[in-house]
Amino acid sequence: MSRLLEGQGELGSLMRTARLIERAQAHLRAQLPAELGEHLYVGGFRQGRLTLITDRATWLTRLRYEQPRLLKRLHELTGFEAVSGFDLKVRPVRPPKAPIRQTRHLPARAADELSSCAADVDDPRLKRALERLASHAES
Repeated sequence: MSRLLEGQGELGSLMRTARLIERAQAHLRAQLPAELGEHLYVGGFRQGRLTLITDRATWLTRLRYEQPRLLKRLHELTGFEAVSGFDLKVRPVRPPKAPIRQTRHLPARAADELSSCAADVDDPRLKRALERLASHAES
């Protein structure tokens, strides 16, 4: 297996690229404040440019200001002397959490009160709304 991964074939080249990207990510994260570094991901290297990905636009704005310093620091790392710049992208890394749905319970007694109110109301829209609310009562 190691001969296959370290070899001259396509898989070996892919593994070497993955290791280089991992080194670049660790090096760049170390150059940034911790709160920004944990939101930085290196997405790839193409045509002399390293793609930096962050999960929010606010972090991207801060990365824009850090580009010249990060490029200088990256050139200190062996194998990255040829990087000419960065392509910055925003992509949520983790899917956003769906809001917790709150369910409310309507006691039977409250439903009875709503129904009796609906019976005494002349406005048809209000009457339907009260009846619809009463229909959500616990069985």
